[in-house]
Amino acid sequence: MGRLAQEMDSENRQFGSGWISGMLSIVLGVVGLGTVLCLWFPQLLTVPEIHTLYSEQVVGLIRLVLHFVLIAAFVFGILSITLRHSKTLGFAGIAIVLVAAAMGGSRASRHMTGETDMYFGLDFFLLNLILLGTIFIPIERLFKKNDQPIFRDDWREDLLYFFISSLFVQSLTYMSLTPSLQLVKGTGWATGFREMVASQPLVVQFFEIMFVTDFVQYWFHRLFHEIPWLWKFHAVHHSAQKMDWVAGSRMHVFEIVLLRAFTTVPMYFMGYSESALYAYIFFVYLFSVFVHSNLRFHFGFMQYILCTPRFHHWHHGVEKESININYAVHFPILDRVFGTYHMPGEEWPIGYGISGHPVPRGYFSQFKYPFQKQTKTVHTHPDSDS
Repeated sequence: MGRLAQEMDSENRQFGSGWISGMLSIVLGVVGLGTVLCLWFPQLLTVPEIHTLYSEQVVGLIRLVLHFVLIAAFVFGILSITLRHSKTLGFAGIAIVLVAAAMGGSRASRHMTGETDMYFGLDFFLLNLILLGTIFIPIERLFKKNDQPIFRDDWREDLLYFFISSLFVQSLTYMSLTPSLQLVKGTGWATGFREMVASQPLVVQFFEIMFVTDFVQYWFHRLFHEIPWLWKFHAVHHSAQKMDWVAGSRMHVFEIVLLRAFTTVPMYFMGYSESALYAYIFFVYLFSVFVHSNLRFHFGFMQYILCTPRFHHWHHGVEKESININYAVHFPILDRVFGTYHMPGEEWPIGYGISGHPVPRGYFSQFKYPFQKQTKTVHTHPDSDS
């Protein structure tokens, strides 16, 4: 695994070196193997809420695409072996394809019967990876702000965060929604009010949810910057030194649970309809990826109405001017009202991360980081060193 990791991070990536074909072989092979596993164990590895998408026709299409994905992964593996001095990437990709083929490939059938109360969101991860990658990788290449490769430094680390938060979607959702559901259960006196809220037009509900959740997230976000022990958790998110569509996935699981718990309370207490809730959840998922993305757009007057990549990039900036600014997720007016707005002219931050970069690298080291006694305090206040 060490040799494979070294090859993945190799600087010898130019066209014709076999690195690109080797990485494509591994990525396509992993997607193919993951799909085969979902076909084997649908009760255990797929999210029940999206089972309605998997009609017989859709599953048939998935099998057809899977067939060509595995073929492509194998071909790219052979190409990498042919072109590259080190054969590690090519052989790794081919090995993954062979495992998927041995499990039945596109003809894989269910190997688990009966129902289970527990599930993992492997299909959720694969669908999001394909959807978001298809949308953001091309536009980041065409309109990139910073000249960085798709597989930039720490990309595997951020992708692991993306994978884990998707895989454990059931447990994270349960922990996040429990406070909201208990609150609704204990406030039956507000049923009439909730019915009135849910009867509003869908568009009205959607924008109400945007504003209500943004107000809550603004203060939640600000507290995680200004309270030292909370900052240790949020520092993991700010440790990313490159910004792109996958960088926003880097977030400590403790913060994920608390953030979702606090933001869902007003949504459920107010009684917004299920359609409005799902529409907002889909929107905020894409929007969160968007504001972290490596895009140079300025958006004209819209940047004063909605948060943009430049607005949020300043929040992640490494320079002193970036400390404790731009907390809003949707509406910059909240930062203007509460005195934390910062958008200097047409400028962008010079870099990203935390001054001194005290947060260790690696998922498990970062998971432990907030619980460890710090030899050097990480400051985030304007009068601090970082």
